[in-house]
Amino acid sequence: MSLQIQFQCSPEQAKDDSYISNRIKNDLDLDSDDFIFKWRKRSIDARKRQIKINCSFDVYQEGEAIEVLGSFIPTDVSQEREIAIIGFGPAGLFAALRALEVGLKPIIYERGKDVRSRRRDLATLNKQCIVNPESNYCFGEGGAGTYSDGKLYTRSKKRGDVKRALEWFVQFGATEDILVDAHPHIGTNKLPQIIVEMRETIIKYGGEVHFGSKVTNIVSENGRVTGVEINEENVVNYDHVILATGHSARDIFDLFLNNEWRLEAKAFALGVRIEHPQELIDKIQYHGRLNDAFLPPASYSLVAQVKGRGVYSFCMCPGGIVAPCATAQEEVVTNGWSPSKRNNPYSNSGIVVSISPEDFKGKENDPMVCLDFQKSVERDCWEAAGKTQKVPAQRLMDFLNGKVSSDLPNTSYQPGLVSLDLNEVLPKVVADSLKGAFREFGNKMNGFLTNDAVLHAPESRTSSPVQIPRDQNLQHPDLKGLFPCAEGAGYAGGIISAAIDGIKCVNQIQAELEV
Repeated sequence: MSLQIQFQCSPEQAKDDSYISNRIKNDLDLDSDDFIFKWRKRSIDARKRQIKINCSFDVYQEGEAIEVLGSFIPTDVSQEREIAIIGFGPAGLFAALRALEVGLKPIIYERGKDVRSRRRDLATLNKQCIVNPESNYCFGEGGAGTYSDGKLYTRSKKRGDVKRALEWFVQFGATEDILVDAHPHIGTNKLPQIIVEMRETIIKYGGEVHFGSKVTNIVSENGRVTGVEINEENVVNYDHVILATGHSARDIFDLFLNNEWRLEAKAFALGVRIEHPQELIDKIQYHGRLNDAFLPPASYSLVAQVKGRGVYSFCMCPGGIVAPCATAQEEVVTNGWSPSKRNNPYSNSGIVVSISPEDFKGKENDPMVCLDFQKSVERDCWEAAGKTQKVPAQRLMDFLNGKVSSDLPNTSYQPGLVSLDLNEVLPKVVADSLKGAFREFGNKMNGFLTNDAVLHAPESRTSSPVQIPRDQNLQHPDLKGLFPCAEGAGYAGGIISAAIDGIKCVNQIQAELEV
Protein backbone atom coordinates (compact mmCIF):
# COMPACT_ATOMS: atom_id res chain seq x y z
CA MET A 1 0.00 0.00 0.00
CA SER A 2 1.40 3.41 -0.94
CA LEU A 3 2.39 6.09 1.52
CA GLN A 4 1.08 9.61 1.19
CA ILE A 5 2.99 12.77 1.93
CA GLN A 6 2.23 16.48 1.74
CA PHE A 7 4.53 19.47 2.00
CA GLN A 8 5.13 22.95 0.64
CA CYS A 9 8.08 24.04 -1.45
CA SER A 10 9.08 26.81 -3.82
CA PRO A 11 7.92 26.82 -7.45
CA GLU A 12 11.50 26.06 -8.52
CA GLN A 13 11.75 23.08 -6.16
CA ALA A 14 8.38 21.73 -7.32
CA LYS A 15 9.87 21.24 -10.78
CA ASP A 16 13.07 19.62 -9.50
CA ASP A 17 12.62 15.84 -9.27
CA SER A 18 15.89 15.44 -7.38
CA TYR A 19 14.74 17.86 -4.69
CA ILE A 20 11.35 16.16 -4.41
CA SER A 21 12.92 12.69 -4.17
CA ASN A 22 15.32 13.79 -1.42
CA ARG A 23 12.56 15.64 0.43
CA ILE A 24 10.31 12.59 0.39
CA LYS A 25 13.12 10.32 1.54
CA ASN A 26 14.02 12.60 4.44
CA ASP A 27 10.47 13.45 5.52
CA LEU A 28 9.36 9.81 5.48
CA ASP A 29 12.67 8.64 6.96
CA LEU A 30 13.14 6.07 4.22
CA ASP A 31 16.37 4.08 4.37
CA SER A 32 16.51 3.33 0.65
CA ASP A 33 16.31 5.16 -2.66
CA ASP A 34 14.21 2.33 -4.08
CA PHE A 35 10.89 4.13 -4.23
CA ILE A 36 8.74 5.84 -6.82
CA PHE A 37 6.64 8.95 -6.26
CA LYS A 38 3.59 10.10 -8.18
CA TRP A 39 1.99 13.50 -7.93
CA ARG A 40 -1.38 13.29 -6.19
CA LYS A 41 -2.40 16.96 -6.01
CA ARG A 42 -0.72 20.28 -6.82
CA SER A 43 -1.84 23.84 -6.12
CA ILE A 44 -0.34 27.32 -5.73
CA ASP A 45 -0.36 29.27 -2.46
CA ALA A 46 0.34 32.88 -3.45
CA ARG A 47 -1.18 34.56 -0.40
CA LYS A 48 2.24 35.70 0.81
CA ARG A 49 5.15 37.26 -1.03
CA GLN A 50 7.10 34.01 -0.81
CA ILE A 51 4.97 31.87 -3.16
CA LYS A 52 4.65 28.19 -2.31
CA ILE A 53 3.45 25.09 -4.11
CA ASN A 54 1.25 22.73 -2.11
CA CYS A 55 2.47 19.25 -3.00
CA SER A 56 0.83 15.90 -2.36
CA PHE A 57 2.39 12.61 -3.46
CA ASP A 58 1.77 8.88 -3.44
CA VAL A 59 4.99 7.05 -2.62
CA TYR A 60 5.52 3.42 -3.64
CA GLN A 61 8.37 1.42 -2.13
CA GLU A 62 10.10 -1.47 -3.84
CA GLY A 63 7.71 -4.25 -4.77
CA GLU A 64 4.52 -2.25 -4.23
CA ALA A 65 1.99 -2.10 -7.04
CA ILE A 66 1.52 1.37 -8.51
CA GLU A 67 -2.07 2.57 -8.75
CA VAL A 68 -3.23 2.66 -12.36
CA LEU A 69 -5.91 4.75 -13.96
CA GLY A 70 -9.47 3.55 -13.69
CA SER A 71 -10.25 1.99 -17.04
CA PHE A 72 -13.07 2.71 -19.44
CA ILE A 73 -14.13 -0.73 -20.66
CA PRO A 74 -16.63 -0.68 -23.54
CA THR A 75 -18.63 -3.59 -24.89
CA ASP A 76 -20.08 -4.20 -28.35
CA VAL A 77 -23.61 -2.80 -28.16
CA SER A 78 -24.52 -2.95 -31.84
CA GLN A 79 -27.33 -5.44 -31.15
CA GLU A 80 -28.37 -4.13 -27.73
CA ARG A 81 -31.34 -2.07 -26.55
CA GLU A 82 -31.29 1.50 -27.90
CA ILE A 83 -31.51 4.73 -25.93
CA ALA A 84 -31.64 8.20 -27.46
CA ILE A 85 -29.26 10.93 -26.33
CA ILE A 86 -30.19 14.44 -27.43
CA GLY A 87 -27.11 16.66 -27.53
CA PHE A 88 -23.44 15.77 -27.88
CA GLY A 89 -21.83 18.01 -25.28
CA PRO A 90 -20.04 16.55 -22.26
CA ALA A 91 -23.25 15.14 -20.78
CA GLY A 92 -24.20 13.41 -24.02
CA LEU A 93 -20.66 12.21 -24.65
CA PHE A 94 -20.20 10.67 -21.22
CA ALA A 95 -23.72 9.25 -21.21
CA ALA A 96 -22.89 7.49 -24.48
CA LEU A 97 -19.57 6.19 -23.14
CA ARG A 98 -21.27 4.88 -20.01
CA ALA A 99 -23.94 3.23 -22.17
CA LEU A 100 -21.16 1.27 -23.91
CA GLU A 101 -20.01 0.02 -20.52
CA VAL A 102 -23.43 -1.14 -19.30
CA GLY A 103 -24.59 -2.72 -22.57
CA LEU A 104 -26.95 -0.10 -23.99
CA LYS A 105 -26.76 1.21 -27.55
CA PRO A 106 -26.55 5.02 -27.59
CA ILE A 107 -28.14 6.82 -30.55
CA ILE A 108 -26.96 10.43 -30.43
CA TYR A 109 -28.69 13.34 -32.14
CA GLU A 110 -26.74 16.60 -32.36
CA ARG A 111 -28.18 19.70 -34.03
CA GLY A 112 -24.73 21.06 -34.84
CA LYS A 113 -21.72 19.86 -36.79
CA ASP A 114 -18.67 17.77 -35.95
CA VAL A 115 -15.76 19.59 -34.28
CA ARG A 116 -13.75 20.14 -37.46
CA SER A 117 -16.68 21.47 -39.48
CA ARG A 118 -17.59 23.83 -36.64
CA ARG A 119 -14.32 25.68 -37.10
CA ARG A 120 -15.46 27.23 -40.37
CA ASP A 121 -18.64 28.55 -38.78
CA LEU A 122 -16.67 30.01 -35.87
CA ALA A 123 -14.32 31.73 -38.32
CA THR A 124 -17.30 33.22 -40.15
CA LEU A 125 -18.73 34.42 -36.84
CA ASN A 126 -15.45 36.01 -35.74
CA LYS A 127 -14.54 37.61 -39.07
CA GLN A 128 -17.86 38.35 -40.76
CA CYS A 129 -20.16 38.60 -37.71
CA ILE A 130 -22.53 36.01 -39.18
CA VAL A 131 -24.12 33.59 -36.68
CA ASN A 132 -25.05 30.08 -37.80
CA PRO A 133 -27.89 29.27 -35.36
CA GLU A 134 -27.11 25.54 -35.51
CA SER A 135 -23.30 25.65 -35.48
CA ASN A 136 -21.49 28.08 -33.20
CA TYR A 137 -19.59 28.23 -29.92
CA CYS A 138 -22.55 26.63 -28.11
CA PHE A 139 -23.94 24.11 -30.61
CA GLY A 140 -22.02 21.26 -32.16
CA GLU A 141 -19.92 18.25 -31.22
CA GLY A 142 -18.51 18.58 -27.72
CA GLY A 143 -20.92 21.37 -26.77
CA ALA A 144 -19.98 24.80 -25.49
CA GLY A 145 -16.80 23.59 -23.78
CA THR A 146 -15.11 22.40 -26.97
CA TYR A 147 -14.17 25.85 -28.23
CA SER A 148 -14.54 27.74 -24.98
CA ASP A 149 -11.69 26.45 -22.91
CA GLY A 150 -12.07 22.91 -21.60
CA LYS A 151 -11.84 23.92 -17.94
CA LEU A 152 -12.41 20.84 -15.79
CA TYR A 153 -12.68 22.41 -12.36
CA THR A 154 -15.80 21.43 -10.44
CA ARG A 155 -17.17 21.97 -6.95
CA SER A 156 -18.85 18.56 -7.04
CA LYS A 157 -18.34 16.63 -3.81
CA LYS A 158 -18.64 13.26 -5.57
CA ARG A 159 -14.94 12.58 -5.67
CA GLY A 160 -15.21 9.10 -7.12
CA ASP A 161 -17.35 10.32 -10.00
CA VAL A 162 -15.05 13.30 -10.62
CA LYS A 163 -12.02 11.02 -10.64
CA ARG A 164 -13.66 8.67 -13.13
CA ALA A 165 -14.59 11.52 -15.47
CA LEU A 166 -11.06 12.95 -15.37
CA GLU A 167 -9.51 9.51 -15.90
CA TRP A 168 -11.69 8.97 -18.96
CA PHE A 169 -10.41 12.26 -20.39
CA VAL A 170 -6.85 11.01 -19.83
CA GLN A 171 -7.65 7.67 -21.45
CA PHE A 172 -8.78 9.55 -24.56
CA GLY A 173 -5.69 11.74 -24.79
CA ALA A 174 -5.61 14.40 -22.06
CA THR A 175 -2.43 14.84 -20.04
CA GLU A 176 -2.32 13.25 -16.58
CA ASP A 177 -1.78 16.75 -15.18
CA ILE A 178 -5.58 17.13 -15.07
CA LEU A 179 -5.62 14.48 -12.33
CA VAL A 180 -3.17 16.51 -10.27
CA ASP A 181 -3.80 20.23 -10.72
CA ALA A 182 -6.25 21.94 -8.40
CA HIS A 183 -7.84 23.69 -11.40
CA PRO A 184 -7.42 21.22 -14.29
CA HIS A 185 -7.59 22.54 -17.83
CA ILE A 186 -7.22 20.92 -21.24
CA GLY A 187 -7.31 23.88 -23.61
CA THR A 188 -9.36 24.64 -26.70
CA ASN A 189 -6.50 23.61 -28.99
CA LYS A 190 -6.36 20.07 -27.54
CA LEU A 191 -9.93 19.24 -26.53
CA PRO A 192 -11.35 18.75 -30.06
CA GLN A 193 -9.09 15.79 -30.83
CA ILE A 194 -10.02 14.15 -27.52
CA ILE A 195 -13.69 14.52 -28.41
CA VAL A 196 -13.07 12.97 -31.85
CA GLU A 197 -11.44 9.97 -30.15
CA MET A 198 -14.50 9.59 -27.92
CA ARG A 199 -16.87 9.78 -30.86
CA GLU A 200 -14.91 7.22 -32.88
CA THR A 201 -14.96 4.86 -29.90
CA ILE A 202 -18.74 5.23 -29.55
CA ILE A 203 -19.19 4.34 -33.23
CA LYS A 204 -16.62 1.51 -33.12
CA TYR A 205 -18.54 -0.27 -30.38
CA GLY A 206 -21.94 0.00 -32.02
CA GLY A 207 -23.30 3.41 -31.05
CA GLU A 208 -24.52 5.98 -33.58
CA VAL A 209 -23.85 9.71 -33.90
CA HIS A 210 -26.06 11.87 -36.14
CA PHE A 211 -24.98 15.47 -36.81
CA GLY A 212 -27.32 18.07 -38.26
CA SER A 213 -30.12 16.30 -36.43
CA LYS A 214 -32.21 18.75 -34.44
CA VAL A 215 -34.92 17.40 -32.17
CA THR A 216 -38.06 19.35 -33.09
CA ASN A 217 -40.56 17.40 -31.00
CA ILE A 218 -40.73 14.83 -28.23
CA VAL A 219 -43.47 12.30 -28.88
CA SER A 220 -45.38 10.85 -25.96
CA GLU A 221 -48.43 8.77 -25.13
CA ASN A 222 -50.19 8.49 -21.77
CA GLY A 223 -47.44 10.41 -20.00
CA ARG A 224 -44.60 8.29 -21.39
CA VAL A 225 -42.03 9.14 -24.05
CA THR A 226 -42.46 7.11 -27.22
CA GLY A 227 -40.02 8.84 -29.56
CA VAL A 228 -38.40 11.96 -30.93
CA GLU A 229 -39.01 13.96 -34.10
CA ILE A 230 -35.88 14.93 -36.01
CA ASN A 231 -35.71 18.03 -38.23
CA GLU A 232 -39.54 18.24 -38.37
CA GLU A 233 -39.55 15.11 -40.52
CA ASN A 234 -38.68 11.72 -39.10
CA VAL A 235 -40.10 10.29 -35.89
CA VAL A 236 -37.88 7.65 -34.31
CA ASN A 237 -39.28 5.45 -31.53
CA TYR A 238 -37.55 5.33 -28.14
CA ASP A 239 -38.80 4.70 -24.63
CA HIS A 240 -35.71 6.15 -22.92
CA VAL A 241 -34.45 9.59 -23.94
CA ILE A 242 -31.67 11.62 -22.29
CA LEU A 243 -32.20 15.33 -22.93
CA ALA A 244 -28.73 16.93 -22.78
CA THR A 245 -29.17 19.97 -25.01
CA GLY A 246 -27.17 22.60 -23.11
CA HIS A 247 -28.10 25.94 -21.59
CA SER A 248 -28.60 27.75 -24.91
CA ALA A 249 -31.13 25.42 -26.57
CA ARG A 250 -33.99 27.82 -26.00
CA ASP A 251 -36.24 26.08 -28.51
CA ILE A 252 -36.42 23.12 -26.12
CA PHE A 253 -37.92 25.37 -23.45
CA ASP A 254 -40.45 26.63 -25.99
CA LEU A 255 -41.30 23.03 -26.85
CA PHE A 256 -42.03 22.24 -23.21
CA LEU A 257 -44.04 25.43 -22.79
CA ASN A 258 -46.15 24.74 -25.87
CA ASN A 259 -46.90 21.21 -24.68
CA GLU A 260 -47.68 22.43 -21.15
CA TRP A 261 -44.99 20.20 -19.67
CA ARG A 262 -43.63 21.50 -16.42
CA LEU A 263 -40.81 24.07 -16.40
CA GLU A 264 -39.43 26.27 -13.63
CA ALA A 265 -37.65 29.61 -13.65
CA LYS A 266 -34.11 29.28 -12.30
CA ALA A 267 -31.64 31.74 -10.85
CA PHE A 268 -28.64 32.52 -13.02
CA ALA A 269 -26.06 35.32 -13.34
CA LEU A 270 -25.36 38.04 -15.88
CA GLY A 271 -22.81 40.80 -16.25
CA VAL A 272 -19.72 41.58 -18.31
CA ARG A 273 -16.45 39.96 -19.36
CA ILE A 274 -13.45 41.94 -18.18
CA GLU A 275 -10.10 41.76 -19.95
CA HIS A 276 -6.78 42.81 -18.36
CA PRO A 277 -3.22 42.49 -19.62
CA GLN A 278 -2.09 39.10 -18.30
CA GLU A 279 1.17 40.67 -17.15
CA LEU A 280 -0.79 42.93 -14.80
CA ILE A 281 -2.67 40.00 -13.23
CA ASP A 282 0.63 38.12 -12.83
CA LYS A 283 2.17 41.15 -11.14
CA ILE A 284 -0.76 41.47 -8.72
CA GLN A 285 -1.14 37.80 -7.86
CA TYR A 286 2.55 36.89 -7.80
CA HIS A 287 3.73 39.95 -5.85
CA GLY A 288 5.71 41.41 -8.72
CA ARG A 289 7.10 38.19 -10.23
CA LEU A 290 6.84 38.44 -14.02
CA ASN A 291 7.66 36.17 -16.95
CA ASP A 292 8.28 33.36 -14.50
CA ALA A 293 9.09 29.96 -16.02
CA PHE A 294 8.15 28.23 -12.77
CA LEU A 295 4.64 29.64 -12.41
CA PRO A 296 1.65 29.43 -14.75
CA PRO A 297 -0.18 32.59 -15.87
CA ALA A 298 -2.01 33.81 -12.78
CA SER A 299 -5.73 33.53 -12.21
CA TYR A 300 -8.09 34.98 -9.64
CA SER A 301 -11.39 34.21 -7.95
CA LEU A 302 -13.43 37.09 -6.59
CA VAL A 303 -16.76 37.42 -4.82
CA ALA A 304 -18.65 40.30 -3.25
CA GLN A 305 -22.05 41.07 -1.77
CA VAL A 306 -23.56 44.32 -3.00
CA LYS A 307 -26.74 45.26 -1.15
CA GLY A 308 -27.44 41.60 -0.53
CA ARG A 309 -26.82 40.54 -4.13
CA GLY A 310 -23.96 38.22 -5.07
CA VAL A 311 -21.41 39.34 -7.65
CA TYR A 312 -18.55 37.03 -8.58
CA SER A 313 -15.91 36.14 -11.13
CA PHE A 314 -16.90 33.35 -13.50
CA CYS A 315 -14.91 31.21 -15.96
CA MET A 316 -11.64 33.08 -15.42
CA CYS A 317 -9.27 32.53 -18.37
CA PRO A 318 -5.56 33.30 -17.84
CA GLY A 319 -3.77 33.97 -21.11
CA GLY A 320 -7.13 33.76 -22.80
CA ILE A 321 -9.37 35.11 -25.53
CA VAL A 322 -12.84 36.68 -25.39
CA ALA A 323 -15.15 34.96 -27.87
CA PRO A 324 -18.53 35.76 -29.48
CA CYS A 325 -21.00 33.13 -28.30
CA ALA A 326 -24.36 34.23 -29.71
CA THR A 327 -26.66 31.49 -30.98
CA ALA A 328 -28.89 33.81 -33.01
CA GLN A 329 -28.10 36.76 -35.25
CA GLU A 330 -29.96 39.45 -33.30
CA GLU A 331 -28.07 39.12 -30.01
CA VAL A 332 -24.55 39.42 -28.67
CA VAL A 333 -23.01 37.17 -26.04
CA THR A 334 -19.44 36.93 -24.76
CA ASN A 335 -17.49 34.09 -23.19
CA GLY A 336 -13.81 33.29 -22.71
CA TRP A 337 -11.36 30.51 -23.41
CA SER A 338 -7.65 29.73 -23.14
CA PRO A 339 -5.27 27.58 -25.17
CA SER A 340 -3.51 24.80 -23.28
CA LYS A 341 -0.39 26.93 -22.68
CA ARG A 342 -2.47 29.95 -21.63
CA ASN A 343 0.05 32.14 -23.42
CA ASN A 344 -2.18 34.85 -24.88
CA PRO A 345 -1.20 38.37 -23.65
CA TYR A 346 -4.60 38.96 -22.04
CA SER A 347 -6.54 37.51 -19.14
CA ASN A 348 -10.31 37.61 -19.05
CA SER A 349 -13.10 36.68 -16.68
CA GLY A 350 -16.82 36.99 -16.44
CA ILE A 351 -17.88 39.31 -13.63
CA VAL A 352 -21.53 38.48 -13.11
CA VAL A 353 -24.47 39.49 -10.95
CA SER A 354 -26.90 37.00 -9.42
CA ILE A 355 -30.41 37.20 -10.87
CA SER A 356 -33.33 35.22 -9.44
CA PRO A 357 -37.04 34.81 -10.26
CA GLU A 358 -37.82 36.79 -7.08
CA ASP A 359 -36.33 39.87 -8.75
CA PHE A 360 -39.37 40.04 -11.02
CA LYS A 361 -42.23 40.89 -8.70
CA GLY A 362 -45.52 39.43 -9.86
CA LYS A 363 -43.79 37.13 -12.36
CA GLU A 364 -41.99 34.78 -9.98
CA ASN A 365 -44.05 31.81 -11.19
CA ASP A 366 -43.47 32.47 -14.89
CA PRO A 367 -40.98 29.76 -15.94
CA MET A 368 -39.59 31.99 -18.69
CA VAL A 369 -39.12 35.17 -16.66
CA CYS A 370 -35.34 34.85 -16.20
CA LEU A 371 -34.88 33.67 -19.80
CA ASP A 372 -36.85 36.67 -21.07
CA PHE A 373 -34.58 38.96 -19.04
CA GLN A 374 -31.49 37.24 -20.44
CA LYS A 375 -32.81 37.61 -23.99
CA SER A 376 -33.64 41.30 -23.51
CA VAL A 377 -30.14 42.16 -22.31
CA GLU A 378 -28.49 40.30 -25.20
CA ARG A 379 -30.74 42.03 -27.74
CA ASP A 380 -30.29 45.47 -26.15
CA CYS A 381 -26.51 45.08 -26.35
CA TRP A 382 -26.75 43.96 -29.98
CA GLU A 383 -28.83 46.99 -30.91
CA ALA A 384 -26.65 49.41 -28.92
CA ALA A 385 -23.48 48.20 -30.66
CA GLY A 386 -24.88 48.64 -34.15
CA LYS A 387 -26.64 45.32 -34.77
CA THR A 388 -23.49 43.32 -35.47
CA GLN A 389 -21.43 40.94 -33.36
CA LYS A 390 -19.38 43.85 -32.09
CA VAL A 391 -20.01 44.36 -28.39
CA PRO A 392 -20.62 47.41 -26.20
CA ALA A 393 -17.37 48.09 -24.36
CA GLN A 394 -15.90 50.52 -21.84
CA ARG A 395 -12.68 50.98 -19.93
CA LEU A 396 -13.11 49.92 -16.30
CA MET A 397 -12.46 53.25 -14.61
CA ASP A 398 -14.60 55.06 -17.18
CA PHE A 399 -17.44 52.67 -16.31
CA LEU A 400 -17.06 53.48 -12.61
CA ASN A 401 -17.08 57.20 -13.41
CA GLY A 402 -19.95 57.05 -15.91
CA LYS A 403 -17.80 58.31 -18.76
CA VAL A 404 -17.81 57.04 -22.36
CA SER A 405 -14.27 55.88 -23.19
CA SER A 406 -12.64 58.16 -25.76
CA ASP A 407 -10.73 55.15 -27.04
CA LEU A 408 -10.46 51.46 -26.19
CA PRO A 409 -7.40 49.28 -25.61
CA ASN A 410 -6.50 46.36 -27.82
CA THR A 411 -8.67 43.33 -27.24
CA SER A 412 -8.69 39.64 -28.10
CA TYR A 413 -12.36 39.90 -29.11
CA GLN A 414 -12.15 39.54 -32.90
CA PRO A 415 -15.48 41.02 -34.09
CA GLY A 416 -14.54 44.31 -32.40
CA LEU A 417 -15.77 46.78 -29.78
CA VAL A 418 -18.06 49.80 -29.75
CA SER A 419 -17.37 52.44 -27.09
CA LEU A 420 -20.53 53.01 -25.03
CA ASP A 421 -21.47 53.81 -21.45
CA LEU A 422 -22.45 50.42 -20.04
CA ASN A 423 -24.34 52.20 -17.27
CA GLU A 424 -26.86 53.09 -19.95
CA VAL A 425 -26.74 49.78 -21.85
CA LEU A 426 -27.07 47.32 -18.97
CA PRO A 427 -30.06 47.12 -16.61
CA LYS A 428 -29.57 49.42 -13.63
CA VAL A 429 -29.50 46.59 -11.07
CA VAL A 430 -26.69 44.91 -13.02
CA ALA A 431 -24.64 48.06 -13.61
CA ASP A 432 -24.96 49.26 -10.01
CA SER A 433 -24.07 45.85 -8.59
CA LEU A 434 -21.03 45.61 -10.85
CA LYS A 435 -19.77 49.05 -9.79
CA GLY A 436 -20.06 48.14 -6.12
CA ALA A 437 -18.30 44.83 -6.65
CA PHE A 438 -15.47 46.30 -8.74
CA ARG A 439 -14.66 48.72 -5.93
CA GLU A 440 -14.47 45.80 -3.49
CA PHE A 441 -12.32 43.82 -5.90
CA GLY A 442 -9.97 46.79 -6.16
CA ASN A 443 -9.45 46.58 -2.40
CA LYS A 444 -8.73 42.85 -2.61
CA MET A 445 -6.38 43.07 -5.61
CA ASN A 446 -4.27 46.22 -5.64
CA GLY A 447 -4.02 47.28 -9.28
CA PHE A 448 -7.19 45.52 -10.49
CA LEU A 449 -8.92 48.89 -10.94
CA THR A 450 -7.29 50.31 -14.04
CA ASN A 451 -8.33 51.89 -17.29
CA ASP A 452 -6.12 49.33 -19.02
CA ALA A 453 -8.95 46.88 -18.33
CA VAL A 454 -11.88 46.81 -20.73
CA LEU A 455 -15.41 45.53 -20.11
CA HIS A 456 -17.27 43.58 -22.83
CA ALA A 457 -21.04 43.29 -22.51
CA PRO A 458 -22.79 41.02 -21.91
CA GLU A 459 -21.57 37.85 -20.21
CA SER A 460 -24.97 36.19 -19.99
CA ARG A 461 -24.76 32.43 -20.55
CA THR A 462 -23.38 31.45 -17.15
CA SER A 463 -26.05 28.80 -16.68
CA SER A 464 -29.55 27.98 -17.76
CA PRO A 465 -32.20 30.48 -16.60
CA VAL A 466 -34.79 27.69 -16.85
CA GLN A 467 -34.91 24.34 -15.07
CA ILE A 468 -36.60 21.25 -16.49
CA PRO A 469 -37.77 19.42 -13.36
CA ARG A 470 -37.12 15.75 -12.69
CA ASP A 471 -38.20 13.34 -9.97
CA GLN A 472 -36.19 11.09 -7.68
CA ASN A 473 -35.69 8.72 -10.62
CA LEU A 474 -34.25 11.57 -12.74
CA GLN A 475 -37.28 11.55 -15.04
CA HIS A 476 -39.54 14.44 -15.93
CA PRO A 477 -42.71 14.26 -13.80
CA ASP A 478 -44.92 14.63 -16.90
CA LEU A 479 -42.90 12.41 -19.24
CA LYS A 480 -41.72 9.07 -17.92
CA GLY A 481 -38.69 7.86 -19.81
CA LEU A 482 -37.41 11.39 -20.42
CA PHE A 483 -34.27 12.22 -18.45
CA PRO A 484 -33.56 16.00 -18.31
CA CYS A 485 -29.80 16.18 -17.95
CA ALA A 486 -26.94 18.52 -17.09
CA GLU A 487 -26.64 22.25 -17.85
CA GLY A 488 -29.58 22.59 -20.21
CA ALA A 489 -31.94 21.17 -17.61
CA GLY A 490 -30.37 23.10 -14.74
CA TYR A 491 -28.48 20.24 -13.03
CA ALA A 492 -24.82 20.97 -13.80
CA GLY A 493 -22.40 23.85 -14.04
CA GLY A 494 -19.45 22.87 -16.22
CA ILE A 495 -17.84 20.07 -18.21
CA ILE A 496 -17.15 17.66 -15.35
CA SER A 497 -20.44 18.11 -13.52
CA ALA A 498 -22.28 17.72 -16.85
CA ALA A 499 -20.31 14.56 -17.64
CA ILE A 500 -21.13 13.14 -14.22
CA ASP A 501 -24.82 13.88 -14.71
CA GLY A 502 -24.77 12.12 -18.08
CA ILE A 503 -23.28 9.01 -16.45
CA LYS A 504 -25.83 9.27 -13.65
CA CYS A 505 -28.77 9.28 -16.09
CA VAL A 506 -27.50 6.16 -17.87
CA ASN A 507 -27.04 4.42 -14.53
CA GLN A 508 -30.65 5.20 -13.69
CA ILE A 509 -31.86 3.82 -17.03
CA GLN A 510 -29.85 0.66 -16.44
CA ALA A 511 -31.34 0.28 -12.95
CA GLU A 512 -34.87 0.73 -14.30
CA LEU A 513 -34.37 -1.85 -17.04
CA GLU A 514 -32.98 -4.40 -14.58
CA VAL A 515 -36.04 -4.24 -12.30
